[in-house]
Amino acid sequence: MIHRLLLLIVLFPTHLMFAQQLAFEKDPDKNTTATYTELIDFYTSLAKDDPRARLLEVGPTDIGRPLHLFVLSADQVFEPQAVKRQKKTVLLINNGIHPGEPEGIDASMLFVRELLRENKLPKDVVICLIPVYNVAGMLNRGVSRANQNGPEAYGFRGSAQHYDLNRDFIKTDTRNAWLFQQIFHTWDPDVFFDTHTSNGADYQYVMTLIATHRDKLDPALAKFMEQNFTQPLYARMATAGFPMVPYVDPKEDTPESGLVSFLESPRYSTGYAALHHTIGYMPETHMWKPYGDRVAAMRALMHELLHATEAHGADLVDLRRAVKRRVRQQQEFTLCWKLDEKHAEKLPFLGYQASYRPSELSGFARLYYDRSKPTTIDIPYYASYIPDVRVIKPAAYIVPQAYEKVIALLKLNGVQMHSLEKDTLIRVEQYYIDHYKTSAAPYEGHYLHREVHVMPVSNEQMFYKGDWLIKTDQEANRYIVETLEPQATDSFFNWNFFDAILSQKEYFSLYIFEEEAVRLLQENPEWRKELELAKQQNKELAASGRAQLDWIYKKSEFYEKGHLRYPVGRIKQLGQE
Repeated sequence: MIHRLLLLIVLFPTHLMFAQQLAFEKDPDKNTTATYTELIDFYTSLAKDDPRARLLEVGPTDIGRPLHLFVLSADQVFEPQAVKRQKKTVLLINNGIHPGEPEGIDASMLFVRELLRENKLPKDVVICLIPVYNVAGMLNRGVSRANQNGPEAYGFRGSAQHYDLNRDFIKTDTRNAWLFQQIFHTWDPDVFFDTHTSNGADYQYVMTLIATHRDKLDPALAKFMEQNFTQPLYARMATAGFPMVPYVDPKEDTPESGLVSFLESPRYSTGYAALHHTIGYMPETHMWKPYGDRVAAMRALMHELLHATEAHGADLVDLRRAVKRRVRQQQEFTLCWKLDEKHAEKLPFLGYQASYRPSELSGFARLYYDRSKPTTIDIPYYASYIPDVRVIKPAAYIVPQAYEKVIALLKLNGVQMHSLEKDTLIRVEQYYIDHYKTSAAPYEGHYLHREVHVMPVSNEQMFYKGDWLIKTDQEANRYIVETLEPQATDSFFNWNFFDAILSQKEYFSLYIFEEEAVRLLQENPEWRKELELAKQQNKELAASGRAQLDWIYKKSEFYEKGHLRYPVGRIKQLGQE
């Protein structure tokens, strides 16, 4: 008996066996979340005293404090390349991207302490955990979510620059996003888990779940994820006392109208992960449930995800390698998706009766949910998306060196590229931006473009020593295509990286160009016919002399070729560069 006790003391340091309670545990109401200092002290202490844990400082965030990464490895292998050589599965957990949604922060502390205390670390799974991603938001402690049921105080959604960091993964306006991508490509996680809290409709569930949308993944990877991860997670969480439902995004006002499967584009964390063939989950606990229940549900889901990762991780590692090989040869890529409204699944849903009554404030009808009347009904679930815009990849892209941020992000994301050794005339296909819409109000520091239409034109274009050639026979193809093709939902074009091409740099003077326009029409009688037809089809053109001069100007040699010309070239056949 004495020998067994000594063995336990060796295996589990005393501070782990009798660790001081967390702030969440000390509170009898379970309505307290850790402060930033308490959080970092906790992980520092674990890493100091247990060789299976390391706490790394990745780099300074937007408030100067470091972004930390806590790594758990049962056999104490902490070198990422060695982890990959040994075919271990990597699970990356991200907390506090919205520190006002702190369940993941507290649940993770309980989760990792239990794994170390009870010697539950899987041999072939390495856990990488970001204790808090939005450090500035966590330090900005108070109350800011008007309808949230606890905790008593918590962090703020925005970053130090007031960004929502879960909209920043593609555009990378913040240090935090840059550091996250460093972590992501250093460890190449097989499974990604990003903790959140949801608002919106009222219902009985404590936990809802966004899974990487199956339509966006390689079909084999999507099927594997659904069968070995998603379906078992739903079943095991129900057994654990926390039945789940997909993220509640009603088609109309209430869930009875049906739920729409959330399509996370690459601006979001799991959408970004999907570009690199990592399966991802974004759990969303319900903000109106007691905080203690939300932490318990998040902790349970972490354990169930680890169970699935341990059971199927080796096969997932092999499958992801095969998918990365296939994507090198993939020719067609979807840039935009649209909801398939013709087909809906039946989804059992545990809700509350929804109704309307006059508002005491305004007198207008207001929606409310009657929690004394729980409902169990089948509702439509619109779970599928169909391709809306597709593109055939070129053999290579060429990006002018002037676009430094584009080039830096491509390199950060593992894109293989090389610079031209000399000035070279290359036959390329380039797009002219034929049509686009721009948001009227700013969104996360940008005026987003959408509904982009392009007109491809083939020509010989001079590119210069130092411009970057990117061949599309590589694992990073999805990232390359979905950032460099302007029609893609979260393309660099749509995020305003190329906006200078949208405005003219040279114009004409009306009183001088009038005579030149007459001469041009005389020399080009077919232009006059085109102009007359255009005037018949466009009343505004017919009613404006200035507009008609502009029409002629844009047909002339004086009109700048670079206006509306997307500068990234598409090379259809290699050998010309």
